[in-house]
Amino acid sequence: MKPRILIAFLLGLSVAQVGISGAHAASATASKPAAKKTAVKKAVVKPAPKKAVAKNTTATARKVSIKRTPVAPAADEGELTLDAHGNPQLRSSAFYVLNEATGNVLLERNSASIVPIASITKLMTAMVVLEAGQSLSEELVISEADIDTLKGTGSRLALGTRLTREEMLNLALMSSENRAASALARHYPGGMPAFVEAMNVKARLLGMWDTRFHDSTGLTPANVSSPRDLAKMVEAASSYPLIREFSTTSERYVDIKGRSLRFGNTNGLVRSPDWEIAVSKTGYINEAGRCLVMKAWMHKQPVVIVLMDSVGRYTRTADAQRVRKWLEAAGGERFVVAAGGHSS
Repeated sequence: MKPRILIAFLLGLSVAQVGISGAHAASATASKPAAKKTAVKKAVVKPAPKKAVAKNTTATARKVSIKRTPVAPAADEGELTLDAHGNPQLRSSAFYVLNEATGNVLLERNSASIVPIASITKLMTAMVVLEAGQSLSEELVISEADIDTLKGTGSRLALGTRLTREEMLNLALMSSENRAASALARHYPGGMPAFVEAMNVKARLLGMWDTRFHDSTGLTPANVSSPRDLAKMVEAASSYPLIREFSTTSERYVDIKGRSLRFGNTNGLVRSPDWEIAVSKTGYINEAGRCLVMKAWMHKQPVVIVLMDSVGRYTRTADAQRVRKWLEAAGGERFVVAAGGHSS
């Protein structure tokens, strides 16, 4: 082969090889965006379901819509700011603050609105359990009937777990254990239907006319009440020594199938030396937002705080801090005369 022809042949081969390599590179580069697109698609979060409204109840017929107050996603430290009326700007959608000793309403907003109450339900569960007079030392067993098939929440109380009724009550109040609350209702005389009926009868006896219960855990949004009604429930619950003890215990170690597991209180304020809390309960499902009810002592006065539908992770406890700071800033004067709380 002549030199010129040979050179041309070799040059052509090199160009062809470069072309092939370039094609592979282009193909690899083109595939990358598709992979990213797939990853993004998997990360998309579906919007939370709309709030369910319980049907066939007097309570839901009077339900009013609540406009949620947007909050920053960062931790909320409870910085106190006042509105034009001199009241603290709370970020919960509905609230009710009451001086139990005098009956004075210190603060309120949407206090008559009827909303899902989530695990605040468990305060009523505890009262019905204690009023039944069943043995607190009797062992109850977690069964498949206690598994949450509505929200799909998990639990460290595995199937077959055996705990006393007292231990189940403790975990239901302190750690908001749904399986414990379910087991307590199932082991009531007449089972779950009789237990739920007893919950609603107790609500009527307490004058909680805005309230309806459909289960013992609060996982269903059909459990509804108003902040004013919940204040009555907190007051009633505070008369039970075990509810006071269990709902404010910071932690407990429980032996479950040979392992010692730590359960903590869902309300971090019970561990704060700045608070003297008599009763506490938190709650959360999508339809209810984050909720908190408490009875606490401030200036030697019993104050009932009901905070409903908080959209931020830290908002409910930060709002409780704002209420305390606001009351302390007045040096106890607001306990003498109602502070002129307003509804909106």
